[in-house]
Amino acid sequence: MATSPVSALSVPSRFAIELEKLDPEVPFRASQSYVHHTWARTFHSRPELYIRPQSIPEIQKVVTLARRMRRRVVTVGCAHSPSDLTCTSAWMVNLDDYSQVLDVDRERKTITVQAGIRMHALNLAAKEHGLTMPSLGSIDDQSLAGAIATATHGSSMNHGLLSESVASLRIVLANGQAVKCSPAQSPDLFRAALVSLGALGIIVEIEFQLSEHCDLEWVQTILPIEDILEEWKRGLWTSDDFVRVWWLPYMRRAILWRASQTSKPPRKPEYNWYGGSVGYHTYHILLYISQYVPRFLPWVEWFVFGMQYGFGNGSTMSAVEEKRTGLLMNCLYSQFVNEWSIPLSDGPEALTRLTKWIHGDEQGSGIPFSPKGVYVHSPIEVRVANAQSSSRPYLDTQQPGVPTLYLNATLYRPYGQDPPARERYYEAFEHLMKEYQGRPHWAKNFQSVDHAYLSSVYGPDLDDYLRVRNEVDPDGMFVGSWHRQTILPPRTELPVFPLEEKEIVRRERKTGGTDWLGEQARWWDGGIDVFSKEKGNGNGSESEESFDLMAGAEAEQSILLQSLHDDLPTPEVEKRVREGTEEGVTGHGVFSKM
Repeated sequence: MATSPVSALSVPSRFAIELEKLDPEVPFRASQSYVHHTWARTFHSRPELYIRPQSIPEIQKVVTLARRMRRRVVTVGCAHSPSDLTCTSAWMVNLDDYSQVLDVDRERKTITVQAGIRMHALNLAAKEHGLTMPSLGSIDDQSLAGAIATATHGSSMNHGLLSESVASLRIVLANGQAVKCSPAQSPDLFRAALVSLGALGIIVEIEFQLSEHCDLEWVQTILPIEDILEEWKRGLWTSDDFVRVWWLPYMRRAILWRASQTSKPPRKPEYNWYGGSVGYHTYHILLYISQYVPRFLPWVEWFVFGMQYGFGNGSTMSAVEEKRTGLLMNCLYSQFVNEWSIPLSDGPEALTRLTKWIHGDEQGSGIPFSPKGVYVHSPIEVRVANAQSSSRPYLDTQQPGVPTLYLNATLYRPYGQDPPARERYYEAFEHLMKEYQGRPHWAKNFQSVDHAYLSSVYGPDLDDYLRVRNEVDPDGMFVGSWHRQTILPPRTELPVFPLEEKEIVRRERKTGGTDWLGEQARWWDGGIDVFSKEKGNGNGSESEESFDLMAGAEAEQSILLQSLHDDLPTPEVEKRVREGTEEGVTGHGVFSKM
């Protein structure tokens, strides 16, 4: 990325004065007019400064300057979370230029990396030493720090969160100090930083535990849900190293995916002409039509998954590939995702009740929300985790003391348009999850979670996390409205922090998604905001300018596209392709695995 010199930034004189007090040999790589959006384009925001540091001294300089200028700091990676967690009108730090491998210890099977490294790049580096990450979620596009910060997990009874593989980490705190922590060194800070939600500081280095590189053989079969529930009783989730299920409620069937380590030679899945771009675009178009004819969705589920996996039960597909690619799935389209964890033992009952509700049986489901007129997208993703580490994060989404089931209710946004059933479907889904003391996945689109509910399921762990957070960041440099609405006590119990960023307003975009605008912390020099417009310029308020830049078609072409040109290449949502998929006359095999 070409770095804009500070002289090219539109900043007031006081900013330059503060900057001159710091080491001039340490660059401050900042740009303006950058429009941030989530991968799914569910939220957009315009940070005041977009900063791409390349070293720890540069990161420390950012934090020191932000403290003096009274600014909040938000750290982002690939912005895969579809929530407003990373939205800000303050300073945004992206660590894509701070992503090198620092050390690989083959004997201890550890790798030490700069925190901005994407997991895909980490696994490629590990492969050169015969190593790999022990587990993965559905994608490997995230930065390692981002995946850890939001409690990313895979689906295995032999693994818990990705955070459990962190041996130690280094974090730059609000006072500018780079502090190392581990289970033996500053253990409270370590447990808080393992799932930090970006609210403690900027994680800069991670020592990560690896395992031996290997191949997996995966097999997926479509079965009636009754067969899945029967296998559940017989040890479904321990039958292989990795197990996932995709629940198809309207068809009353499910896709069972299992994978275990193998020494067999690599083998690609059988070719299916529908599994390429034909199926991809057909499904997308059908989802778009269902926006206007929702009752069309049960037929869409039957047709799309029947074409790919077979209309009869027992159809099977399999392959042998590297573990680092074999665990990956395809996210397909822009989407909302609402994922919760519940005890594994409650899974059959919860899925049965949810299926009844989706079929319109409110009384039989025991969910006190009307399902009338609600039609949902498929599938419901079902995964497991089983904590292996004694040094667990305070904000561990896994259920305490028992194996954990994760249920993910996905709603696609065909061609960027929000699905009409979202609010009531998620209202019913979250009510059901709360009956089982469910814990929400931090990076997802939950709707009805606050400090009171989280206190009931996390207990002292939430208190300990907040204690550590408030100690290392007493001014709230890393706190925003998402944190206030979700994990922090109400303002009557915990007053607003001096640097805490508050949400001003959000507005729906004509092209889909939401524009988010936050209130800046202020540089108290007569109450004048350092980035506010000069008096009498006649151009309106900063709020109006921000929305003009984000919402206008001209801004989409000039500001957003220019920022993406300066940034690392960002593929379009509809063109994201998992490594290892083969391209033919019908496009990439996007449906070979969900």
